[in-house]
Amino acid sequence: MKKAVLFFIVLAVSMMIHAQTQKSWEQLLGELGSLEDVESDDVESSYELMAELAAHPLNINKVTREDLEQLPFLTARQVEDICEYIYKYAPLQSVHELAMVESLDARRRALLACFVTVVPETEEVRIPSFKKLLKYGRHEAVGYMKIPFYDRKGDKSGYLGYKYKHWLRYTFQYGQNVKLGLIGSQDAGEPFFANRNSLGYDYYSFYLQVRNIGHLKALALGRYRLRFGAGLILNSSYSFGKLATLSSLGRNSNQIFGHSSRSEANYLQGAAATVSLVKGLELTGFVSYRNIDATLNKDSNSVATLLKTGYHRTQSEINRKHNTTEFLGGGNLSFKRLPFTVGLTAFYSTFNRLLRPNISQRYRRYYPQGKDFWNMSVDYSYVSSRFTFSGETATGNCKAVATLNTMSYKLTHELTLMALQRFYSYKYYSLHARSFGESSMVNDESGVFVGIDWQPSRKWKIFFYSDYAYFTWPKYQAAASSSAWDNLLQATYSHGNWSFLARYRIKVREKDNEEKTGLMNETTQRGRLSAMYGNDNWSTKAQVDMACNQYERSSFGWMLSEHLSFRHRWLRVFATMGYFHTQDFSSRVYMYEHALLYNYSFPVFYGEGIRYMFDAEARIGKHVDLIAKVGTTDYFDRDHISSGYQQIDGSAMTDLEVQLRFRF
Repeated sequence: MKKAVLFFIVLAVSMMIHAQTQKSWEQLLGELGSLEDVESDDVESSYELMAELAAHPLNINKVTREDLEQLPFLTARQVEDICEYIYKYAPLQSVHELAMVESLDARRRALLACFVTVVPETEEVRIPSFKKLLKYGRHEAVGYMKIPFYDRKGDKSGYLGYKYKHWLRYTFQYGQNVKLGLIGSQDAGEPFFANRNSLGYDYYSFYLQVRNIGHLKALALGRYRLRFGAGLILNSSYSFGKLATLSSLGRNSNQIFGHSSRSEANYLQGAAATVSLVKGLELTGFVSYRNIDATLNKDSNSVATLLKTGYHRTQSEINRKHNTTEFLGGGNLSFKRLPFTVGLTAFYSTFNRLLRPNISQRYRRYYPQGKDFWNMSVDYSYVSSRFTFSGETATGNCKAVATLNTMSYKLTHELTLMALQRFYSYKYYSLHARSFGESSMVNDESGVFVGIDWQPSRKWKIFFYSDYAYFTWPKYQAAASSSAWDNLLQATYSHGNWSFLARYRIKVREKDNEEKTGLMNETTQRGRLSAMYGNDNWSTKAQVDMACNQYERSSFGWMLSEHLSFRHRWLRVFATMGYFHTQDFSSRVYMYEHALLYNYSFPVFYGEGIRYMFDAEARIGKHVDLIAKVGTTDYFDRDHISSGYQQIDGSAMTDLEVQLRFRF
């Protein structure tokens, strides 16, 4: 109780402190709602990709349509309008000139400013020489280590490595034409220069990326990511949840970029290239051969489950490492003559082992089976000044269909209406698909989404959506046909140095009742209120989060947090403190806190306790940055944390993270 009282005193005092109005890209993206779905299956690697783009901003005067389409918060209309404005008025002297782009609202304009910059005009080089690469290229090397001040059960007996997590990454970049990267990563508990990791790190990733040199639009060698159409057959790009996905659905374009993430899932390995055949007609080809972790059946010759965690800490996890291989090859042919775009994508993949999952449970009945798979799709779009329509229709050797179609209409300058329809057959599957949906797979879902984006004045912005989904075939925890209904309302208000946000989300989903005799509704409600005030050096934000879950019983939780930041010349300081109190995991709450470069920090809290964090970034000279973060979560309602090998025999956990960055 004393700790809680002390927390509220600190909160009251901190609200009197002045703050800076400049926000980070994470805060701005969160205000758009794109970070709301934090339980997305690949949000961490998507966050790393965004951090990579923010660390190496694009030259706005050299930016291409493909460059802008890497940013998930820009709509198809906004991408076209930005490209048209640059074509007419380049060279831009400041990114603030983008205020003249009518379709780009103030918040997305502020967010875009985090990812673009103005570089003085230089002589255009179609094929840079090796000498120019060395002279004008930029290098960045980053080292990271996480030091826990506690021991897990597995650290004492069970894990093959030590308890420290660390990674290294090197990036070379020449303008927007050439980029090369190398990443080595080690999770806590994994052996280092031991066991099967004789080369040191458990995970390595290398890529070379080339863009816009002659007829070569894009080339990637090594590990890379792809996206075509709406992602119904192939998408290893962003996964931030419904709002970010919806923004990018109108952009039916080819995306090829290096896999700069530490994630061991959702990437391809080999080569991919896009060439311009004639004006408006582009051909993309890709080939991949990679090792995959899998759980094998008792016969040791077939696969029960494909794994994506990337953990290799115990001997059983080591035994599953890279025990299966996949070959994939395919292509895309796209034609663009504005305002129309149409594309055809097809690929074939084969595994060295038979996929034979356990299908005894009804919801697993149509899981992919076999060794050889193929998928193909047609995507299409129309983009005008007010109306946007796009979609994709796909099939495969599953002999079923998936289709998604979305449209938006700009009723006035302040009001935009959106609608989306999708139908994913319960027999449809594609192992590399990721798209808009209530569930994590493009499978067994029919739904309609409607949304309103309204800016009644320069100070106010209101967003609302309602999404209804129906599942024909049984799902996990739903033994019969079921449905889900998701609704969100968000309002933001800015005036001078003040900024306020209010968000409410309610989701109703049918699940089995306790007796397994029928379905009942699980209702989850989440709310957030925040207030921020700022000046040039300080920032302070108070935030309250609430969660309520009603299923077999009711559960309620809340969290009150305070976020402070200070900037002065070569030093930046961040601090966060939060008190949380939830009845159980069902009423858990989430809180964004500042993280080190290329790290994702959106922790979940349940039970009762306090979270406090301190982060300092110092520039040492012209080329070196030193960053350190210490964070503690102190629980009041337990004497141990987690379970199994992850169990900590104590009520508090403290971690120190240290990062060193060299730029030259």
